[in-house]
Amino acid sequence: MTKTTDFTKVFQDVLASFPVDASAFQNAFKTQAAFGEKFSKVALEAAEKSTELSATWAKETFSRLGDIAKAKTDPTDYSKAVTDFASKAAEAAAENMAAFAEIAKKVQVETVELLLAAGKEAQDDATAAVKKATAEVQTAAKKATTAAAK
Repeated sequence: MTKTTDFTKVFQDVLASFPVDASAFQNAFKTQAAFGEKFSKVALEAAEKSTELSATWAKETFSRLGDIAKAKTDPTDYSKAVTDFASKAAEAAAENMAAFAEIAKKVQVETVELLLAAGKEAQDDATAAVKKATAEVQTAAKKATTAAAK
């Protein structure tokens, strides 16, 4: 009569000997939260600067409109006021659009820097996690092999 081996217990022992390290998940969460905070900071700063720029531009425009609305004695003064307003408005538009472009450029540069840093950190974390997991699996496999041999 041949003896059959029940491998259920062996497999349970092998699987129980593989440790699950939750710290890798916790570290990944902390890293992602930190990068999320940095990305949010970049976006909020850009929104704040854009809003300030828009408000200043609007305020200047309303001030110039006030000059047009003032009563004039000579009818040609009205056309001069409108012409001056249009000229200043075009100049302000060019300046403000350039300022908006600078804000966008800064956001783009900071975002790329953050993405590169996130990729580097993720790669470093993954490498460390794989090395640690490999070492733990090798240790667990040795223990399981030793236990199964007994």
